[in-house]
Amino acid sequence: MKKINYLITAIILISTSLVIIPTSSAAEKGYRYWGYFQAAPGKTIWTAAMTGPTVDVADGSVEGWVFTFSGGSVKSAAQPKTAPSFAKICKGVKAEVDTKRVALVIDFGARALKPKGEKIPKSITKCITTAKESVGADILGMALKIRASASGFICGLNGYPAKECGVEIPTPKSLIPKT
Repeated sequence: MKKINYLITAIILISTSLVIIPTSSAAEKGYRYWGYFQAAPGKTIWTAAMTGPTVDVADGSVEGWVFTFSGGSVKSAAQPKTAPSFAKICKGVKAEVDTKRVALVIDFGARALKPKGEKIPKSITKCITTAKESVGADILGMALKIRASASGFICGLNGYPAKECGVEIPTPKSLIPKT
């Protein structure tokens, strides 16, 4: 009887050690891309743009772009690290009769999002004086070189990233919220 009990115990131990418990159904993935944010005149907090950069931008606004990520447990794209301060960015720049002033912030994103082999450029803040009818894309194009897809999706700013356009990647561990 003791031999049978030992045999049953051994079988149970061996069979339970072979069971593999999955830690998750699949590796989390999401997309890295250029996120677009805005701050209306007089506002000092970023709001995710609900339209693309083809709409009118008011004098005194701040336009923000950030190379960011969302997907899986990272639901919201990170906003630019630089606060939207029109007064600070456009200090001393006067508007003329037929122009408007728009502050621009370009944040090249977190190190965890850097495409392999690329170098993250320094952030840009600039005051743009432009025609009253200029839209967000015009303002962005006055400050740096834009690479866009055929559909108009912004793929690269000043050559960053060099080739990709809104690619799916595994969620960087440093971006996963701590629970």
